[in-house]
Amino acid sequence: MESCELVTTITALACFIAKNCPKEDLPLIASILTQLGDTLATIEAHQSLCEDNEE
Repeated sequence: MESCELVTTITALACFIAKNCPKEDLPLIASILTQLGDTLATIEAHQSLCEDNEE
């Protein structure tokens, strides 16, 4: 998937969630997805650091 296709898909997903979930749930959903992204980035950074230290 190319970059523009990826961001278009993510935007479409965000619009779908915004349209189909109760408005009061959106801040929690956004927070959950933000934490998911941050946690994945932390895991990747830690794994890369550990791999670098093993070499």
